[in-house]
Amino acid sequence: MRVFSIMFRILLQLRHDKRTMALMIVAPIFVMTLMALLFNGNEYHPKIGIVNAPIQFVNKLEDEDAHVVRYSENNMQDALYRSEVDAIINFKNGIPHIQLEGSDANKNKAVLKLIQSITEQQINNNEPEITYVYGYEDMTTFDNIGPILIGFYVFFFVFLISGVSFLSERTSGTLDRLLATPLRRWELVLGYILGFGVFTIIQSTLIAWFSIEVLDVMMVGSFPLVLFITTLTAMVALTIGTFISAFANNEMQMIQFIPIIIIPQAFFSGLFDLSTMHPWLQAIGPFMPLYYVADALKNVMIRGQGWEAIAFDVYILIGLCLFFTIANILTLKKYRKI
Repeated sequence: MRVFSIMFRILLQLRHDKRTMALMIVAPIFVMTLMALLFNGNEYHPKIGIVNAPIQFVNKLEDEDAHVVRYSENNMQDALYRSEVDAIINFKNGIPHIQLEGSDANKNKAVLKLIQSITEQQINNNEPEITYVYGYEDMTTFDNIGPILIGFYVFFFVFLISGVSFLSERTSGTLDRLLATPLRRWELVLGYILGFGVFTIIQSTLIAWFSIEVLDVMMVGSFPLVLFITTLTAMVALTIGTFISAFANNEMQMIQFIPIIIIPQAFFSGLFDLSTMHPWLQAIGPFMPLYYVADALKNVMIRGQGWEAIAFDVYILIGLCLFFTIANILTLKKYRKI
């Protein structure tokens, strides 16, 4: 009987906690629906730029559903550097010279497999010459997704720890005691952000260093830029985590926000090829903070690019950080109007 008493108490508690019940039901359905849409996308078809290619070769590429774009020798390099195509094929003396964009190992394999099947039929035993703009021949999938994983794990753990910690401050009464002082809302929020910020700088530095130096994730760019991006990622996660914590009444509810806030970020960050998704799903990516984190880290770590390549991503992340900082200040109005 005592066991059943405990069982009924838990059921009654859940019955009155409508938010928890809703998250337990809606969150898994939401994630499963999202996964179904993502994995039922289209097959990836390589984007190939061609220069001086015979018409029969072009026709064969198009028969294999490749996206073919014609370039001149003057503008083909710009197309590769801007990642407009996966590869440029330039025929010289009847032999294809293949330049791969190279930053995505899976796309490299798809392009080489396609070209190999065609050149075996079109060219008489002449081996094509293959070079890489970014990356290298033995580049692995982990090299490709490593920068994305660094950003994801920094974001995930900072979001979780900051949200639960700020929630604990509220539920334990610490926040109420602080708000009873002459301290202003913006001072409180900024103090929490700076306090957690010191920890996030240490955390993001260690994660980036360990991934690059110990796990040997591909790194050809500036390590200080990587640290700057990961620190900014942590600050965005910190401000979002503290903001979301205002809508949770306990740690369990805070954790239940993970499927709604974190998992979609992983799907749209680049771990999965966005180009194979439905167009309306691709449009969701730019609304995700990790979309910009992943783009910036890949530009630095894989493509070896500098500030100009990541400036837009950085400005977006700074804007998100400022937006959620202001949102945190406004949210505290329901605890005290100052």
